[in-house]
Amino acid sequence: MDLLATTSAVAVSSYALLSTIYKSAQALYAQPMNNSSLQDSPGQSEVVLPSVDVIVPCFNEDPNTLAECLESLASQDYAGKLQVYVVDDGSANRDVIAPVHKIYANDPRFSIILLASNVGKRKAQIAAIRSSSGDLVLNVDSDTILAADVVTKLVFKMRDPEIGAAMGQLIASNRSKTWLTRLIDMEYWLACNEERAAQARFGAVMCCCGPCAMYRRSALALLLDQYEAQFFRGKPSDFGEDRHLTILMLKAGFRTEYVPDAIAATVVPDSLGPYLRQQLRWARSTFRDTFLALRLLPELDGYLTLDVIGQNLGPLLLALSSLAALAQLLIAGSVPWWTGVTIAAMTMVRCSVAAIRAREVRFLGFSLHTPINIVFLLPLKAYALCTLSNSDWLSRKVTNVPAVGEKQPVVLHPSAGRSPANIGELCSTFSHRPSSLAATESVCGRDRSTACK
Repeated sequence: MDLLATTSAVAVSSYALLSTIYKSAQALYAQPMNNSSLQDSPGQSEVVLPSVDVIVPCFNEDPNTLAECLESLASQDYAGKLQVYVVDDGSANRDVIAPVHKIYANDPRFSIILLASNVGKRKAQIAAIRSSSGDLVLNVDSDTILAADVVTKLVFKMRDPEIGAAMGQLIASNRSKTWLTRLIDMEYWLACNEERAAQARFGAVMCCCGPCAMYRRSALALLLDQYEAQFFRGKPSDFGEDRHLTILMLKAGFRTEYVPDAIAATVVPDSLGPYLRQQLRWARSTFRDTFLALRLLPELDGYLTLDVIGQNLGPLLLALSSLAALAQLLIAGSVPWWTGVTIAAMTMVRCSVAAIRAREVRFLGFSLHTPINIVFLLPLKAYALCTLSNSDWLSRKVTNVPAVGEKQPVVLHPSAGRSPANIGELCSTFSHRPSSLAATESVCGRDRSTACK
């Protein structure tokens, strides 16, 4: 029985030590740099702005959600040429979303591509990329709303020819809907403003997230065939396209960056079932591409090695200490005080630091994520590791398909009651608050929810 107590104590102490080193380095490197170079200054205009192609793949999307996404693209304040390609990936509810397509059919900036059958998000993206010609390509999810200056800010970051990709900051558009959406919103802030921000210090963001990521076309041209033909254990791989493409960019020698003031609000799961299915899909993707990323580490800064170790060995030590503590409690009947107190202390320190950095007291509530992590996410990651060959999206389903005889919903013009100027004014509130998360409701106008894709 002493063995269980010793195992739990050693594992949790190792976890605490590793987590302290990793999170301290992450917090240090995630601090904004005082950089007054022209590269990051949107106020400096170029003689010729690069053309931008926005790719929006959609599958069984809610029509109102898609309308809000396209409205935010139509309202971009970018001074250069902007072309939007909406790719309907064989949706079963195409009749329902047809009114949304019709709104933009006569807008020369928009092209609607209707695929005959469902080919998957990655191939839908590639179909639009190969039929377009812009200097830069911006991938946007169909349930995402962009602030009016997102394209401009990402383009100015991409002025450095060594940068192959850049992502904006993600927030939850439906943050106020449930306790889970509030938790995910904080999780996104931490992922963007700690993890990605620290990685960006070395030009190596390991995953430019799918809802809002810009790529250099000349770099894409070199990688598109590899991107399209990803296989894992002899089977085609479709999900995790954002992480895989980012790793390919880094392998090709390009830098990948994070732009914290390019804000994208995206719909997140509002209940535990869809959230866990999403996390299972992401865990499989992360494991697959982590193996590929290991080859890059010798060429990158030592912090990136610490980052990979912290993200993979840390959860393993936490799982081992939790299992040993549970066994100690059930078999020996003794309470694993050291393990419980250590985990609780690490949780409160992390949440307190996040609350201070974000200037939001609500981040103390992120402590709820720890029991969810131990009870649900760690076992789920173990299952993901054992089922890496499974490429099922798990949660793709038809939304808003009317029953026989049911009247189809009428989709109003998305700009009705909200002019582009109003939208820009709402989005601009991001830059005037300590934490961009505080402005979620201002950008979205109202709560939205949809099936997690």
